[in-house]
Amino acid sequence: MQVFVTGGTGLIGSAVVRELLDNGHSVLALARSESSEAALREVGAATVRGSLADLDVLRTGAAKSDGVIHLAFSNDFSSPEALAAGVAEESAALQTLGDELVGSDRPLVTVSGTPWVPGRPSTEADPLPLDGPVGGRGRSVMATLELASRGVRSAAVRMPRTVHNQGDGGFAGLLTQIARQSGVSGYPGDGTQRWPAVHALDAAVLFRLVLENAPAGTAWHAVDDEGDAVRDIATVIGRRLGLPVESVPEATYGPLGPIFATDQPSSSAHTRQTLNWNPQHPSLLEDLENLQP
Repeated sequence: MQVFVTGGTGLIGSAVVRELLDNGHSVLALARSESSEAALREVGAATVRGSLADLDVLRTGAAKSDGVIHLAFSNDFSSPEALAAGVAEESAALQTLGDELVGSDRPLVTVSGTPWVPGRPSTEADPLPLDGPVGGRGRSVMATLELASRGVRSAAVRMPRTVHNQGDGGFAGLLTQIARQSGVSGYPGDGTQRWPAVHALDAAVLFRLVLENAPAGTAWHAVDDEGDAVRDIATVIGRRLGLPVESVPEATYGPLGPIFATDQPSSSAHTRQTLNWNPQHPSLLEDLENLQP
């Protein structure tokens, strides 16, 4: 099938585009810049120029395709206002994509984070949080899944706190970035809180499986590591970068501070069993060994 992909040059998106092309699909990808357009065309994708705010472009891309995978997000976490603007932009984009697919039975696969449940790993059956810094993303994902009743084969792939490749990406990548800037490999609180993780190449396989096979209105967990202690993540980062490892204030991480401090392990047992998804690539702690000073 021809798949319209947003966010096709990001860490996850670039892996998804290659996975689709390698498995017989064609890709029409949204490209915000000449460099993005060139990168996508180099691997064999067709492109359409525009951003997530260009709703007419999104509508046209969905109309031309047999299915949609939505991955784009502003990723501006510099302030609560910037994060809220990114959430609002994504919500409008998802509504536009969904409206175009109503009544077609075509797939619309979107992305969210795994939820957190006190005292145990979250599962695919647990609801997304609808409040807090990223509650708006949860609400837009739920609205997308509800399109199942209007003839859209909608599904959500829930991503863990860290999606990584060659030691880069996700919340662990933000810890690394802040460590390089501050000279300290930090973690909030006592560091015993756990973050789930997945390699980007394994996540890409799951996106393809969901696109091809998932029933309408379903949610899936792209989780390989159920939960690594944040202190252990920071310890590897500190050792690889030659920096001290210390607890730092939650405020160090701005609007993401409360999320960084939360224990949030997650399970993918249902996803693995139902879709026959079997992660093959290195774990987060193994992959962080690729970091260079």
